[in-house]
Amino acid sequence: MKDVAALAGVGVKTVSRVMNEEPNVSPETTARVRRAVAALDYQLDLGAGSLRRGDGRTRTLGLLVGSVDNPFCGAIHRGVEDAAMPRGVAVFASSLDDDPTREEAAVRAFLQRRVDGLLLTTTRTRPGQLDRRADLGVPTVYIDHRPEGAAVDSVTSDNREGARRATEHLIAHGHRRIAMLGDSTDLQTARERQRGFREAVAAAGIPAMVAPNVMDLRGERAAHDEAVGLLGSTEPPTAIFSAQNLLTVGAVHALRELGLARRVALVGFDDIPLADVLSPGISVVAQDPHEIGRVATERLFARLDGDTGEARHVVVPTTLIPRGSGEIAPDGVDGA
Repeated sequence: MKDVAALAGVGVKTVSRVMNEEPNVSPETTARVRRAVAALDYQLDLGAGSLRRGDGRTRTLGLLVGSVDNPFCGAIHRGVEDAAMPRGVAVFASSLDDDPTREEAAVRAFLQRRVDGLLLTTTRTRPGQLDRRADLGVPTVYIDHRPEGAAVDSVTSDNREGARRATEHLIAHGHRRIAMLGDSTDLQTARERQRGFREAVAAAGIPAMVAPNVMDLRGERAAHDEAVGLLGSTEPPTAIFSAQNLLTVGAVHALRELGLARRVALVGFDDIPLADVLSPGISVVAQDPHEIGRVATERLFARLDGDTGEARHVVVPTTLIPRGSGEIAPDGVDGA
């Protein structure tokens, strides 16, 4: 920093103010310091800076998502970064892979690195380290899940309503034998989507035995195999509601493998890559993971900026996107 100050012709404290984006530095001086920083390739030591700053901030956030190979999680990550970067805040990201032990280890690692706040997906309704984080004064916002019985901020999609709308869409097109492919019942989101499916089926007077909901499917292969089994049964479904994006991919593969892509209707929860260019296009209830990440990050910054109000649960709406697969009639009329 002394070298930067000498090159820019200013004091060390002025360099510190520019690097920490503090006010009361003229634009001309700021530009001169920035040029010196670039010329010397100077990197601010955030660890040392946090010790000097009165608030002890490290300008870092910890983000824990379900799985880095899921596009939904990637979009959440981007939403978090897009909200954090303008504030000069870096994001440390990790993946829990639905493993409580991995979850605890990741949170512990974030806390050891003294992150200013946490954005967490969790596998459990009552995370074990919640009270400890509160005692440490580390603000936490939960994303995609809402811990039960805890006063903590959270941002989720409208999972129950989205699943109900998807099922009602299939029912409106004449389907009664509708199979649901669902994620792990350990996940709150999966249970909420199952609930929405069951409510729509019950409201339509469809017997439960005609509309099976198969849960605890993990990944594309499990969904593919289950769909193949259901479609090969004596009373096969005329429609499928796949309640998670990777399960939708598995269902798509099964339908195409069996030559049923134009005969069996399909609506997925959450969008998938190339869903709009397939034939027929895949109808989905689309979430907005980027918005979930952005809203959660802004909520966390509000806490860091001094908001001490009651915990908030923000629900981000879903959008039904009909593209063709969800509009196939039960009689299986082929399209062009």
